Amino acid sequence: MKILISEHQIRERVQELGSRLSEEYRGRPLTILGVLTGSVVLLADLIRATSIPLRVALISASSYGGTRTSPGQLSVNSLLVPDLKGRHVVILDDIFDTGHTMVGLMEAVQGFSPASIRTAVLLWKTERSRVELVPDYYGFKIPDEFVVGYGLDYNDEFRHLPYVAIPDDDDLKSAEAQI
Repeated sequence: MKILISEHQIRERVQELGSRLSEEYRGRPLTILGVLTGSVVLLADLIRATSIPLRVALISASSYGGTRTSPGQLSVNSLLVPDLKGRHVVILDDIFDTGHTMVGLMEAVQGFSPASIRTAVLLWKTERSRVELVPDYYGFKIPDEFVVGYGLDYNDEFRHLPYVAIPDDDDLKSAEAQI
C-alpha cells in the first residue's frame, strides 16, 4: 500500500479541526453526528480534540457495499439519531466523494429541526464532486484514488490502519479472500 496521509499528519489536522470547532461553537449547543461506520475513528479522535461540551450521535448512510469501489443508491437510517431540535449539528463523515451522500444526509437531518447544519469530512475528493455543496470543514483534499485506512474500508478490511493509503491490487485481493 502506498501511504497517502500519515498518522502524524492526521493527528495534527484533527487537533486543528477540534480547536476550530471549539472556537466556533463555544457557548452553543453542539451535536456531532457521525456517519456509520467510516467516521467512527475520526469521531473518537475529533471529540477528544475539542474543549467544549457537546453531544455525540450516530446516523447510518451507505452508498457503497462490500467490495464495491464506486457509489450506488444512497440508503439513510436515522433511527439512532436523538432529538436535534434547536441544536447546532455537524455531520461528520469519512470522505466527501461525489457529495451525494452528504446532500442526502443534510436533507434527512433537516427533518429534525436543528438550529444549523454544517458538514465535516476527513477527506475531500474535489475532482469527483458532483453537487454544489462543499464541506464546511475538511481534513485533506485528495486525488481521485480509492483509499483505505483511518476508518475507510474495502470489504470491511483496513479500517484499523492509523493512516490513509492507496491499496494495490494485491491488497484488494487479500481483502476479498477474507470473505
